[in-house]
Amino acid sequence: MASKRVHRDHTDLSTVKRHKDLDFPENTTTTTPDAINLLSLLLQCAEYVATNHLHEASILLSEISETCSPFGSSPERVVAYFSQALQARVVSTYLSRACSHLSNNPPIHHPHKIFAALQTFNSLSPLIKFSHFTANQAIFQALNGEEDSVHIIDLDVMQGLQWPGLFHILASRPRKLRSIRITGFGPSSDILASTGRRLADFAASLSLPFEFHPVVGKIGKTDPSRLGTRPGEAVVVHWMQHRLYDVTGSDLDAVEVIRGLRPSLVTMVEQELSCDDGGGCFLGRFVEALHYYSALFDALGDGLGEESGERFAVEQIVLATEIRNIVGEKKRGMMRWREELSRVGFRPVSLRGNPATQAGLLLGMLPWNGYTLVEENGTLRLGWKDLSLLTASAWQSQPSD
Repeated sequence: MASKRVHRDHTDLSTVKRHKDLDFPENTTTTTPDAINLLSLLLQCAEYVATNHLHEASILLSEISETCSPFGSSPERVVAYFSQALQARVVSTYLSRACSHLSNNPPIHHPHKIFAALQTFNSLSPLIKFSHFTANQAIFQALNGEEDSVHIIDLDVMQGLQWPGLFHILASRPRKLRSIRITGFGPSSDILASTGRRLADFAASLSLPFEFHPVVGKIGKTDPSRLGTRPGEAVVVHWMQHRLYDVTGSDLDAVEVIRGLRPSLVTMVEQELSCDDGGGCFLGRFVEALHYYSALFDALGDGLGEESGERFAVEQIVLATEIRNIVGEKKRGMMRWREELSRVGFRPVSLRGNPATQAGLLLGMLPWNGYTLVEENGTLRLGWKDLSLLTASAWQSQPSD
């Protein structure tokens, strides 16, 4: 049976720009007429979902599925994954009405698949390298060659890919470390155990005294006594933010735990994506995410063809999972940590100077064009053309009264 078509004007951009400016970067495929038509159709569908017109949304989603593919151009891929996320939200809403006891939590890929895809992403894009390198430089600078015992609390250690780079520069210090410890949070005891073994082997190769303490769980739901801080050690808290799964349990509770630790340094790498307009508006969150991920898909497509299996794996497992989680969120989105850390008394530590210089050198050595690096108010922003993607910042506890 043919689907009923919902009346609309594909060339009318009012739907696309009604809630937020969606002027995409120049010289990208997103500006083609076909791409504008797809975006207009997708935004109309999102409006139907926002106003609870689920039948009309389902009709448009059926038409979108016939029009675009996750194997097509960058705009087609973006629309395909956002439409899949909308479809999942519609189905979830129908099911929750029929069976109120059912969970609305979206399914996630197995951690092994996610981490393997992130490793591939690291080889295709500078985003993860930038995050690791900038935080490591900030930590090294904060230690200032004085502290001889360091305790790093990584809120989502994953496979620990960041820390061998820090081990290298710490091993080069004239004053040798007495102790370096990492407390790593994560969702899997098996992955945490293998991460600890790899890091211990690497540290041993550099003659660094190293301990790894795995914590299966989330910082916001953890008793601070489990973190085992010791007198005289410099405590560093680190998080590279993502939307693949819930890391903190509660952002506000996590901030309170961190404040209680009084760390020497907090390093944050945040996505420039609030997923919340302050009032929990779904449509505003959707449009912001559409803008953001369009830039990410365009960046990947700039260096890889449509047939690339690596590109497809990253888009399907990493980016599509984040999109689904954002679109499926039915409560307040993730907070901006920089604002919250400032509110509870942390003061910013500028990344201008050596961290900024080193980050610029790193970006210049990598084989990707179109990425930009901007220093702003002591933070470092990595972007794709005219859109900021990640912001790195560092923070210190205020001195005790």
